[in-house]
Amino acid sequence: MENLEKKTVAILATNGFEESELFEPKNALEKAGAEVHIISLEKDDIKSWKDGNWGTSLKVDKTVDEVSQTDYNALVLPGGVMNPDLLRVNDEAIRFTKSFFTAKKPVAAICHAPWLLAEADVLQGRKITSYKSIKRDLVNAGAKWEDSEVVVDEGLVTSRNPNDLPAFCSKIVEEVYEGKHDMQTA
Repeated sequence: MENLEKKTVAILATNGFEESELFEPKNALEKAGAEVHIISLEKDDIKSWKDGNWGTSLKVDKTVDEVSQTDYNALVLPGGVMNPDLLRVNDEAIRFTKSFFTAKKPVAAICHAPWLLAEADVLQGRKITSYKSIKRDLVNAGAKWEDSEVVVDEGLVTSRNPNDLPAFCSKIVEEVYEGKHDMQTA
């Protein structure tokens, strides 16, 4: 197993994140030794979405306007429908997300989270997957979409839904361990 000591990872999320899609990657990264910060739009706790209802709340470590990609080795974007829909209309969230691509750092997005990648305009020519209902949005943003458990394209890790979490988490840890990818582009 890769050792991620001295690595710090940002998870960008807000209310309505899919519970398992935040907690499982967070736990996998921490188990591998990474420090993980929950970044959100406001300082308040954020609430997950689980099985059609509000789920577990989570303490926010920092707001998106307080941080920079220079503080982190990688970015994780959990899904859910509400979470990425709220993030993709926030200029700071878009700027923060795009900055990881400019810096050639790993980014992982699952389920509906690639909506934020489309808004950040970082999908042109990239191989990705996502929840099937947003396929057209991503193709229209220039992505090469495929229906696979996990897709890795030069440091960009994407998966479809919570069933893919074991493969998604494993690839996140691997990509954070590998670090910057020269072909990661914005």
